[in-house]
Amino acid sequence: MRASVVLVTGAAPAAMAATQLSLLWDLPHAVAVRHHIDLDRGVLERVVSDLGGVVEREEVTLEHACVSCALREDVLPTLDRLARDGRWRTIVAQLPVGAEGEQVCSVLAWDPALARRLKVAAVVAAVDGASVVEDLLGDDTLADRGLASSHDDERGLGEVACSMVEYADVVVAHGVDEAAVSSTSGTARALLQVLARPDVPVVQGADLLAGADLLQRPPHQHARTRAWSSHLRDAPVPPAPRDDVWTLDLHADAPFHPERLLEHLEELASGPFRTRGCFWLPTRPDQALLWEGAGGHLAIGAGEAWGRRPRRTRLTYVGVGSPPAHLAAAFESLLLAPAAYGPGIAWHLAEDGFEPWLGPLRDVA
Repeated sequence: MRASVVLVTGAAPAAMAATQLSLLWDLPHAVAVRHHIDLDRGVLERVVSDLGGVVEREEVTLEHACVSCALREDVLPTLDRLARDGRWRTIVAQLPVGAEGEQVCSVLAWDPALARRLKVAAVVAAVDGASVVEDLLGDDTLADRGLASSHDDERGLGEVACSMVEYADVVVAHGVDEAAVSSTSGTARALLQVLARPDVPVVQGADLLAGADLLQRPPHQHARTRAWSSHLRDAPVPPAPRDDVWTLDLHADAPFHPERLLEHLEELASGPFRTRGCFWLPTRPDQALLWEGAGGHLAIGAGEAWGRRPRRTRLTYVGVGSPPAHLAAAFESLLLAPAAYGPGIAWHLAEDGFEPWLGPLRDVA
């Protein structure tokens, strides 16, 4: 019998710890494992416990203090070892702060040996209920909060937290005072509902998270979840349940003009909102390019080949308050006219300015 794994992810340590503890108490025959990266000492701390107390506490020296090393060197081997042990049916795994549940699920999807012993029942994203809007849409980095997972971890807190909410099967907003629910907490809940997959419950408080319900729900479906969290997703942005949360969906078949896009990146990316999607450039016509940011931080990357899919440029936005009035016009102003990229027109340039993010043009297939 495979052990069920509940992955607890997030960028709010207190909310993650409260969520894991609630699940440990609520689930029968459960064991909890918490991993924490101590960046200053370059070690990974591991604590395994059940209702009887601490089972083991160890420190592992990492070759590189980063999330990928932690997952490869100890998180996944520990999950496998606990499943082999046979004493527990469910493993509640609190991943290192900033570690994506998708990374664990991806390994289990292609590693048949691990998949024979482990199944992901659910991925839970834990957020601080008292600072949801600030954490998801603010301009702090993980390093600003002392949460960086490596010395070169420059990720924005909002980018990481939003990505985890988008990938989760359940979202827990811990630290909300239900006795005095304010308009702020309502706004936060609405923001989480728009970012999360439409069928994902948003739970107000770790103590209200029913572990038994997690195991009775269909298990985590990696392919379906990736389809929702993909930068190339086709699904529309869910309508906002409140007037103080806004969404915007900008899309076109045309590519961005490389030079104009570089000059005006801030117009599309700078602000207290979540933005993500895909685009293409006439200098790199065969490659889907990825766009992701929050709180003014922006990451651009190279995705897979378009293949038989029609090329497109699509950026979606989610924010609180009123949407910036300039976004739609700025988006349109950066698109190329059909005469500049149509059939038979090739852009042969030595550089297009996106080499720092996407690599040299000569490496583009």
